[in-house]
Amino acid sequence: MNTELTGVIFTYLLTLAIAIPLGRYIAKVFKGEKTWLDFMAPLDRLIFRFSGIDPKREMNWKQHLLALLTINSVWLIYAFVCLMAQGHLPLNPDGNPGQSADTAFNTAISFLVNCNLQHYSGESGATYFTQHFVFMFLHFVSAATGIAALVVVFRAMKDKVTDKLGNFWEYFVKSITRILLPFSFVIAVIFAFNGMTTSYAGKDTFISMQGDTVHVSRGPVAALVAIKHLGTNGGGWFGANSAHPIENPNYLTNTVELVAQVAIPIALVFALGFYLNKKKFSYVIFGVMTLGMLMLLIPTMNAELNGNPAIAKMGISQPTGAMEGKEVRFGPANSAYWSIMTTIISTGSVNSMHDSAMPVSGTMMMLGMMINCFYGGCGVGFLNFYIFIIVAVFISGLMVGRTPEFLGRKIEAREMKIASLIALLHPFIILVGLAISSYYVVNVAGADWAVKPSAWLNNPGTHGFSEMLYEYTSSAANNGSGFEGLGDGNIFWNYTTGIVMILGRFLPIIGPLAIAGLLANKKYIPESAGTLKSDTSTFGVMIFAVIVIIAALSFFPALALGPIAEHFSLK
Repeated sequence: MNTELTGVIFTYLLTLAIAIPLGRYIAKVFKGEKTWLDFMAPLDRLIFRFSGIDPKREMNWKQHLLALLTINSVWLIYAFVCLMAQGHLPLNPDGNPGQSADTAFNTAISFLVNCNLQHYSGESGATYFTQHFVFMFLHFVSAATGIAALVVVFRAMKDKVTDKLGNFWEYFVKSITRILLPFSFVIAVIFAFNGMTTSYAGKDTFISMQGDTVHVSRGPVAALVAIKHLGTNGGGWFGANSAHPIENPNYLTNTVELVAQVAIPIALVFALGFYLNKKKFSYVIFGVMTLGMLMLLIPTMNAELNGNPAIAKMGISQPTGAMEGKEVRFGPANSAYWSIMTTIISTGSVNSMHDSAMPVSGTMMMLGMMINCFYGGCGVGFLNFYIFIIVAVFISGLMVGRTPEFLGRKIEAREMKIASLIALLHPFIILVGLAISSYYVVNVAGADWAVKPSAWLNNPGTHGFSEMLYEYTSSAANNGSGFEGLGDGNIFWNYTTGIVMILGRFLPIIGPLAIAGLLANKKYIPESAGTLKSDTSTFGVMIFAVIVIIAALSFFPALALGPIAEHFSLK
C-alpha cells in the first residue's frame, strides 16, 4: 500500500514539475514571444496561406465565436459522413461495417466536443481510417478549440479597454503546432517503445494459456493514445480503453498517460498568471482547484483501499482493497487517483471500470464532473471556473455595498445574467435528461422499441439510477467515461446524450467569451482601497464557497437517491 501511495504522490508532483514551465511556455506562445518551437512557423504560414486566412486580422468576441462555431459545424458533418461510410472507405483490414445513423450522430458529436462518449466498442465499431482521420483529427482540433477560446478570455483580461481580442485562427493553429503536435509526438514515441502497436496490419492471432484462439486488434494505437490524453479527450482505440494491455502496457505508460492528461489543464492556470503578469492570481486559482481535487481524491482512495464491506461480511479478506474491476498491475490506489483526475478533467479515459467502484468513489467522480472546473479540460476548465469568478465577485460586491469590479471592470446586470444562465445550465441539462430516462424506465419499461427501457439497466435500484445519472453527467461535462452497466448503445441514449453533449460544450464557451468581450469594452477603473483583490486567500475562499453552493448542492438530491443511498445499503 505504501508503494502505491508513493506512486500516486510521485505522479502528481511530476505533473506539477512539468506543468509550471509548460505554463510559462504557453504564455510565451500566445504573447508572441520567441520560443524554442518557432521553427514550426513555416508550417503555420503554409496553413494560413492555403486557407486564405490573415492571422493578424483582429477579431472581437462575436467574430471569434462565429469562427469557432462555423468550423466546428464543418467538422461535425465531416465526422458524421465518414462514420456512416467507414465500411466502404480504405484502411479497414478487419472489415468493420459503417455505423448506424444514431450511433454516428452520437459519436461525431462526442469526439467533436472533446467528450469521447463511446457508445460502440472501440476496435470493432470503428476502422483504422476513422480512428486515424476522424477521431485522432478531432482529438487535436477539439483540444485546440478549447485552448483558443481560453486565450481570447486571457486577452480580454489583459488589455484595459479594447474590442480587439486577437485572431481565433492564429490561436487555434498555434495550439496545435506549438503545443499539441510536438508534445504528442514525444509521448507517442515513449508509448511505441513500451509495447503499444504502431501497425496498420489487421488482427493478429495467438493461442492463449488456456488453449483458446484469440484474435487481437492492432493499429497505430500509440499515436492516438498520446493525443487522447494530452488533449484531455479520452476516447480510446480499444473498448476497454486504458485498462487494455495494448493501450496501457505497463506502469511507465500508465504514469505517462496520467501526467499527460493533467499537465495542460494545470499549465493553463499558471499560463494565466504569466500572461497577465499576475502570478499570485493564478496561485489562488490553482489553490482552489487543488483543494477541490483533494476533497474528492482522499475519500475515493480511502474507500478503494479499505475494500467492500459487503464482501467483508462474507468473511473474505481484502488485503489489497476493493479489486473488482481493477487491474492487478495498477492496484486500487492508482486506479482511484486515475478515476478522480480523469473526471475532474474532461478526459474520461479509464484504467479500471468505474461501474465497479465503491459508492463513495462513484459519488466523488460524479461530483467532479458536476462541478466541472477543478483543472478541467484543455481551455474549458478555466472557462467554467471563470463563470464562478464572476458570480463570486458580484456577490462579494453586494456584501460590502460596492459595484462589483474584476480586474478593473464593473460587473453589471448583463454579465451577471449570462453567468447565472451558464452556471444553472449544467445541472439543468443533466437533471432533465435523468428525469426523462427515469420516467421511461418506470412508466414505459415495456415499450415496443428495438431496446426496451426495461433492458437499459443491468443493475436495478440505486445503482441503476446512478448509472443513468453518471451518463448524463459525463455527457454534460464532456467527459465521456461511464458506468458501463448501462445499456446505452441504442437510439434513445444516442440522441439524448448527443443533445446534452452539444449544449454542455458550446454554451459554456459562448457565455465566458461573451462576458470577457463585454468587460474588455468597458472603461478601466484603477484599484482602490475598497476593491476586492483577486490575488488573496479571501477571494479564493469566496470562489470555493460559490462553487460548493451553486454547483455541488444542486445535485445533492440526485446523489442522495443514487450512490449515497447505495453506500448506506452496504453498511
